[in-house]
Amino acid sequence: MRFLLKSLLCSGLFLTASWPAAAQQASTLSEAILAGSPTLSLRARHENAEQDGKESGDATTLQVLLGWKTKPIWNTSLALEAIDVGRLNDDYNDGQNGKSQYPVIGDPDNTDVNQLYLDWTGLPATQIRGGRQVVKLDNVRFIGNVAFRQVMQVFNGVTVQNESLPKTRLFFGYIDRVKTVDTRVHDSATVLLNANYALTPDESLIGYGYFQDQFDAIGGAGFSGPPPADTSNRIIGARFDGAHPFGKNSRLLYTFEYAKQTDYADGDGRIDAHYLRLGTGGRWGSHFLHVDREQLSSNNGEYGFQTPLATRHPFQGWTDQFLTTPRQGLRDTYVSGGTRLDKAQLVAEYHHFRSDFGGIDFGSEIDVGILYPLMRKLTGRLEYADYNAGDSAAGIVDLRRIWLTLAYEH
Repeated sequence: MRFLLKSLLCSGLFLTASWPAAAQQASTLSEAILAGSPTLSLRARHENAEQDGKESGDATTLQVLLGWKTKPIWNTSLALEAIDVGRLNDDYNDGQNGKSQYPVIGDPDNTDVNQLYLDWTGLPATQIRGGRQVVKLDNVRFIGNVAFRQVMQVFNGVTVQNESLPKTRLFFGYIDRVKTVDTRVHDSATVLLNANYALTPDESLIGYGYFQDQFDAIGGAGFSGPPPADTSNRIIGARFDGAHPFGKNSRLLYTFEYAKQTDYADGDGRIDAHYLRLGTGGRWGSHFLHVDREQLSSNNGEYGFQTPLATRHPFQGWTDQFLTTPRQGLRDTYVSGGTRLDKAQLVAEYHHFRSDFGGIDFGSEIDVGILYPLMRKLTGRLEYADYNAGDSAAGIVDLRRIWLTLAYEH
């Protein structure tokens, strides 16, 4: 598979060199570079975490993203983005520094190439991208870049998007390596398939298949018994999602999604579970209210459905208590709502968690956030999340988090 990836990249470079120049493209390499566009993002954040049995943790960090994308030449453009994440204090557990007396706040130091890729658009309605890149599919429940964390998740590989069919977007990806939010890089041989058909501008039917051949894709905490030697897995599913007009300035919101996860390649045979989400709600102008039920099932207590390549922070509560699904599975019944007051955007959620197997009460959580544009390109965000533990058999304790974030985008 690695040979195939390198061959695809080399073939893409050969094709870009021979494809005739299109209109509004650079005529020389120097013009392509000098007429390119810069990107700059700054995000300062203070996070406080208080967990029963541990000292209070505080992390003050700054994320800097600085990049440049060339103007297209021969239907090809090059993008380079560097990342630097630095901390102003050490009073927290970043997951790697061994400070287990504090709760985990998963923002380690990191200076690296965040993205480096070539785009080629020499085929009609098609983009081929090769290199290190961000990949976000659908609502990022299964494939995402974990944008909330200061070190985001990025993928090395080749992706292809095609929109030549009416109302249809087709996506193919082959992922050779995954850099996760803890800065570790994992070898992989993952194939991503996604087809999105737009029933209306605001309603879509989506089918997908994600095949992850990676021995360390899933941590052992999601299994009972001996730790797995290989956690390669496949997820195949469908999603029906939309906002249907209902009266003046109103929308009926709905979501139905089902996916099945099983072992793949040499993956552990205990990997056998399903995902189900049912949700409905409404939007009236700048107000919305949604009620959802999300189930990550259990294989009779042997294994709980996992989402190893997802952006997990927006799901199952902001405190991130369930980044790994318990082996008993998880049923999350939640209500979310939001409104706009002048320039401020307010959002709130309430979650109640139960196991899918064994009748365990996993507790509840309240999340509240406010986003306010302070000035052009600068926004402030204040968020609060409070998790209250359920049955002692769950082995999870109370946890509260507060975030204060300032973000600048150029």
